Amino acid sequence: MPYMMIKFRTMTVDAPKRGLEITVGGDPRITGPGRFLRKSKVDELPQLINVLKGDMSIVGPRPEVRKYVEAMKDDYSRILTVRPGITDYASIMFRDEEGLLGKAVDPEKMYLAEVLPRKVALNLEYISKMGLLEDVRIIIRTLASL
Repeated sequence: MPYMMIKFRTMTVDAPKRGLEITVGGDPRITGPGRFLRKSKVDELPQLINVLKGDMSIVGPRPEVRKYVEAMKDDYSRILTVRPGITDYASIMFRDEEGLLGKAVDPEKMYLAEVLPRKVALNLEYISKMGLLEDVRIIIRTLASL
């Protein structure tokens, strides 16, 4: 179910009209302060309001743009049954996703062919192991990666 995820603005107001729905290293749509907020992951802090509202959990599959959910609809039918989270296995593994995609000749093609399938697999793995102990492990790994 779609909801409004709260984040600090890190991109120009017209960003959706000027590029892909993913961001890549050196993306000119990201503002100067936005680069710092993204690199430090401070842009994720307002999502704690989403957690308090019950829209999100601390740990759970990260929300994905509808276009990419549709690209892997069958897998997402299971993922979308779980409350989304601020952090997950994919957040840790793809901490520098922008940099990784920035090296690609075709970032969106790489995202669809390599990154998104891996994120989906990690989300499905999380769902199979879901529980307090696993969430604590992910929180500790997330803090260590910062």
